[in-house]
Amino acid sequence: MKRIAAMTSPLGLLWLTEDSGSLVALDRTAPASCPADGLPLPDVPAPCPLLREARDQLRAYFAGRLRRFDLPLAPQGTPFQQRVWRALQDIPYGRTCSYRELAAAVGNARACRAVGRANGRNPLMIVIPCHRVIAAGGGLGGYSGGLDCKRFLLALEHDVLSGSGAGPDAGRKTGPVVASCGK
Repeated sequence: MKRIAAMTSPLGLLWLTEDSGSLVALDRTAPASCPADGLPLPDVPAPCPLLREARDQLRAYFAGRLRRFDLPLAPQGTPFQQRVWRALQDIPYGRTCSYRELAAAVGNARACRAVGRANGRNPLMIVIPCHRVIAAGGGLGGYSGGLDCKRFLLALEHDVLSGSGAGPDAGRKTGPVVASCGK
C-alpha cells in the first residue's frame, strides 16, 4: 500500500511516496494517484517511520547538514534508467558532471540523449541528485523540477561547501564546481 506525505521546503511543497518500505517518489507536484480531496496536509505527522525519516533528512539537506541520503529507495524504471540513477548517486555533493560523463559512467559515452531522458524521469529528485548533471559547455541543461529549482540546489550545495552557509540567499547564482562523475 502506498503512503504519501507532504512537506514544505525552500522549493515549495514536496510530495513523498512510500511503498512496501521504500521511498519510490519525491516530487514537487501531488501524485496523480491521490485525489484532490484526499491530499495529505503539509508537515502533519507522516503516516509511517520511513516518510518521517525522509522528511527529516530532506530538512537536514536544506539546512546544509546532510550531504548524502540514507534511505531505502525503490525507483521504478527500466534497467538502463536504474543504471543511470545508481550512477547519479555517485556524483559527489556540490559537484557536477556532464551528460556525456554520466553516459560514460554507465558504459556508453555516446548515449548522452538516453542518459538525459533517464535523468529527466528520475522519480526521486534531490535524493537521487539528477540536479548535478549539466550540459558539456557548463550550461544547466534541463531539470524536471524547473531550472530555478536546479539553480537553487546547485547553489545550496556550492554555498555549503564554500562555507558561506545555506542562508536565505542560497538560491543566488553561483558557479558550481565541475568534476567528473563517480566517487
